[in-house]
Amino acid sequence: MKQRFVLFILVPAVWLISLSIFSGCVKNQKAMPKPPVAIKIEKKLVMHGHERMDPYYWMNQRDDQKVIGYLETENAYTDAMMAHTKDLQKLLYDEMLSRIRQDDESVPYKKDGYYYYYRYEQGKEYPIHCRRKDRLEDPEEILLNVNEMAEGHEFFSLGSYDISTNNQLIAYSVDTVSRRLYSIHIKDLATGEVFPETIANTSGSVAWANDNRTLFYVARDEVTLLPCKVYRHLLGTDPAEDVLVYEEKDPTFSTSCFKTKSKRFIMIGLFSSITTEYRFLEADDPSGAIRVLTPRERGLEYYADHFAGHFYIRTNPGAKNFMLMKAPIGDPARENWEEVIPHRKDVLLEEFEVFDRYLVLSEKKDGLTQLRIMDWEQKAGHYIPFGEETYSAWLSVNPDFSSEWLRFGYTSLTTPVSTYDYNMANYEKILLKRDPVLGDFDPSCYEARRLYASAPDGASVPISLVYRKGIQLDGKNPAWITGYGSYGSSYDPNFSSVRLSLLDRGFVYAIAHIRGGEEMGYDWYEQGKMLNKKNTFTDFIACVERLIALNYTDPDHIIINGGSAGGLLMGAVVNMRPDLFRGVIAEVPFVDVVTTMLDESIPLTTGEYDEWGNPSEKAYYDYMLSYSPYDNVEAKDYPAMLVTAGYHDSQVQYWEPAKWVARLRDRKTDDNLLLFKINMDYGHGGASGRFKRFEEIALEYAFALEVLK
Repeated sequence: MKQRFVLFILVPAVWLISLSIFSGCVKNQKAMPKPPVAIKIEKKLVMHGHERMDPYYWMNQRDDQKVIGYLETENAYTDAMMAHTKDLQKLLYDEMLSRIRQDDESVPYKKDGYYYYYRYEQGKEYPIHCRRKDRLEDPEEILLNVNEMAEGHEFFSLGSYDISTNNQLIAYSVDTVSRRLYSIHIKDLATGEVFPETIANTSGSVAWANDNRTLFYVARDEVTLLPCKVYRHLLGTDPAEDVLVYEEKDPTFSTSCFKTKSKRFIMIGLFSSITTEYRFLEADDPSGAIRVLTPRERGLEYYADHFAGHFYIRTNPGAKNFMLMKAPIGDPARENWEEVIPHRKDVLLEEFEVFDRYLVLSEKKDGLTQLRIMDWEQKAGHYIPFGEETYSAWLSVNPDFSSEWLRFGYTSLTTPVSTYDYNMANYEKILLKRDPVLGDFDPSCYEARRLYASAPDGASVPISLVYRKGIQLDGKNPAWITGYGSYGSSYDPNFSSVRLSLLDRGFVYAIAHIRGGEEMGYDWYEQGKMLNKKNTFTDFIACVERLIALNYTDPDHIIINGGSAGGLLMGAVVNMRPDLFRGVIAEVPFVDVVTTMLDESIPLTTGEYDEWGNPSEKAYYDYMLSYSPYDNVEAKDYPAMLVTAGYHDSQVQYWEPAKWVARLRDRKTDDNLLLFKINMDYGHGGASGRFKRFEEIALEYAFALEVLK
């Protein structure tokens, strides 16, 4: 926190965190443990002449034994209160596991003479990344066995990897702490030797130059964790000698690097919430000059790739839903951009893929993704038909410019994730794989629907829902309702075999496609951010009320769920309408909005001023304060709540949900269950591994089932 923003006054207090509240709980199962009570150390926060008292500010002292002791106390309380559900959790876990084919394999794709894929082995948590040369019948070459790499680590995440141009080296990044601080390693694929140099504290993205000796990567700031410095590393040298080729000085921007599909350029991407910029250099000349594609302008977003003599650019000047332009490599400044696909008010251009003969567009219309195929010569276009009322589709791996086959993915609330090849010349569609669901799963037993709710301002908000056929619309069905609504991230409907454990118990599962996402276009995003953020919350409430009005459920049978910014959604709506829900599950929730957005040392803060606003400006401070979940907890009844956190979380610091739970305990007037589960080994994404995460989901499902008894 910067002193120029906030004045702190620390009031002395005695540290008292009593572990004795659990005495006798294990021996006497009938004795109900009392919930933990966090001590108060009043701290005054002053901004714009306004005072806030934060008695739980002390919880941000990471690694302080008093803080850790309190967090462990909360975990012990949760364990004690959920101990009677252990058998149920085990049942749920076993159900989830039983539907997964453990010895599974991805669909191979061909690149530079090799077929690449990953596979899982029976009982193993992590994938094995492999390739075969020339033909799928040729011998398998293991690139990375993540199971072996993860041995000895409670958490292990493979960030990304990149193969050198000569196919002989692999650079890969790993995180063993769960703070998204990746270390880069380099392996000789012929000998299996891992080179001695380790490049620490990176964002995880890597890109080889074409000389097979030079590697580009992005380092994170050690305090804010912002990816801000691009380095050039020479194979076999000390990383301390790496050359800084670009440093982003604006703390509202993040940095990435990658190689274009054509392999001609190394791209340096610079991103803020509403502005982007690209710089590029020839991959054949890694020590050469770095050029700006077009200089940044506030509000100008563009995303570029290279094909033939041009950069193809998805961009938004005068085009809120984006259009496609191209620019000559020799002088790609904005004044030389030429329109390829014009802007359309009712269609959001999300992605594009370039082939020698075809241009493929991923578009969003009426809340659904459409894949459009266009022939460069004939200028004709057609859409791939999908045929379901609500679904998701996306462009997959397509490394070959000359191919007539498009690889894409598809799923819906009743259709498992499916991989297709689509012939762009003759419209043939081949299903290569549909994720298997073991057991008696039959998609015809489930029904998916698309409904709409009317928001208070008249906006029509889509709802995707699924349930097992045969339910009665009597208003008594248990319902799991979820949403996100931030960062322009669309919450597209997808299949989950894990979710069957809810559907087969009679649940209606619903996704509220609220403003703040881009389901209905870029304007949908703008209507749910900054000084319009409350639309996100009122949209969600309207969706819940619509499902109640249609007799799918009622307030006594509703569980709501959201994570991260979706956890902010949970905190806001439960403050606004606690009577509307029976239970709330908030995963790693971003709930202390004002304090976090005033602290520039916290990862993501400065880069998100264009998402939430900068509270150093009074208008944004006042608006944030009016909805911030932590600041708006009141003395009233709240539904049952389960709140989760990760001690190593770099996106939402653990103390936000910890403080929120403490304040809820202090102020709420009901006796409903309030549980806080913090995983001391993980971060924002929870457990690593394929199956370990099922334990966390089983806890959440068991909580929901207990609350709805």
